[in-house]
Amino acid sequence: MPSESALQQSQRCQLGSITYAMPFDWLARGWWDMLHRPRPALLHGLAVALFGAVLLWVAHRQFWWLAGAFSGFLLIGPIAATGLYAVSRAIERGEPATLSTALAAWRPRDYRLVLFGVLLAAAGTCWVLTSASLITAFAPQPVHDPIDFLRVVVLSEGSYLFEIWLMLGGVLVAPVYASSVVAIPLLLERRIGVLAAVLTSWRAVLLNPGPMALWGALLLAITFVGMSTLLIGLVIAVPWLSYASWHAYRDLVVSTDLPETR
Repeated sequence: MPSESALQQSQRCQLGSITYAMPFDWLARGWWDMLHRPRPALLHGLAVALFGAVLLWVAHRQFWWLAGAFSGFLLIGPIAATGLYAVSRAIERGEPATLSTALAAWRPRDYRLVLFGVLLAAAGTCWVLTSASLITAFAPQPVHDPIDFLRVVVLSEGSYLFEIWLMLGGVLVAPVYASSVVAIPLLLERRIGVLAAVLTSWRAVLLNPGPMALWGALLLAITFVGMSTLLIGLVIAVPWLSYASWHAYRDLVVSTDLPETR
C-alpha cells in the first residue's frame, strides 16, 4: 500500500464507541487470559520487575533521576507488552499460546515495532532529562532520596515545584498514551505504517475521551500499586494490563481491511 497516505491507511480502520463500563470488562478478560496462560505472563512481569529493581539500585541515591526514570519507564511500558498481545491474539484464535508465541513478536520482519519502541524510548529519555533538570535547578535543597523529595519538593511551603513537575509529566504522558494505546497492537496485527497506527490511536481516544481517560487512570493506578509493593506487584500488574490492553484494542478497532502481518 505504498500509494496510500497515513491518513488513508488510518481511515481503513473502523472504530467503535465504548462505555465507561468497558475498561473494567477489559480488566476482567485480561485476568482470565493471565490465569489461563500464566507462564508467558509471569515471565514478562518478572522481567519488567527485575528491570525496575536494577533501575532502583542504580539511581537510589539520586532521587531526582529515579523519579524521572520511573516516569519514563511508564512511557515505554506499552512496548514491553508486545509479546503478550501476541499471546492474547493466539488465545482468541484457538492457536497455541506459549512463551514462544510471545518471543516471536519481538522479531518483526519490517521493524515497525522496533521503530515505535525507539520513539517511545526517546520520549522517556526526554522526560528523564526534563525531570532531572527541573528538580536540580529549582529545588531549594539537594534531593537525594525519597524523603528528600517528599520534604523539599512535595511538602515545601510556598513552592509550586511539585505541581509543575506533575503538570509537565502529564503534558508528556497524555500524548504518548494517546499515540500508543491502539498503535502497538495494531502494528502487531496489521500491515500499517507507524504514523497511520498513531493516527488511528488518536482517533480512538478522541472518539471516546471519557472512557479512554478512565482506562488511562486505571492503567496508572494499577501500575503504581505494583511499584509501591517494592516492585513485586509488577509481576502480576504488567501481564494483567497487557492482556487487558489487547481486549481494549479489539473493542476500539472493530474492523479493518488492512492485511494481516505474518
